[in-house]
Amino acid sequence: VQLQASGGGLVQAGGSLRLSCAASGRTFSGRRMGWFRQTPGKEREFVAAITWSSSNTYYADSVKGRFTMSRDNAKNTVYLQMNSLKPEDTAVYYCASSASYGYSDYSKYDYWGQGTLVTVSS
Repeated sequence: VQLQASGGGLVQAGGSLRLSCAASGRTFSGRRMGWFRQTPGKEREFVAAITWSSSNTYYADSVKGRFTMSRDNAKNTVYLQMNSLKPEDTAVYYCASSASYGYSDYSKYDYWGQGTLVTVSS
């Protein structure tokens, strides 16, 4: 397994979760990392991305101010801290890595984790 996402679960609206994604070296080193999410019948949606040096992070408007993405390069791990969760945040969350530009374009990511389910109850 090259990318392993974890940390999903069931939480009430207004609560918090932290997702983690552990990566192997070649899928992580020097690469941009991203989080996407998907619900049944919908396209995969960009959530957040971070550059290798953590100098830049990017967020979808729908999560800006509530979610924070970070990475620990020593541990080959990225995180997504999700606060003030809403029922519309319910989805399977995927981590991915990219060596290309285009942080919000899922076609630019070539390694994907298996996904972790986040369910937010109202």
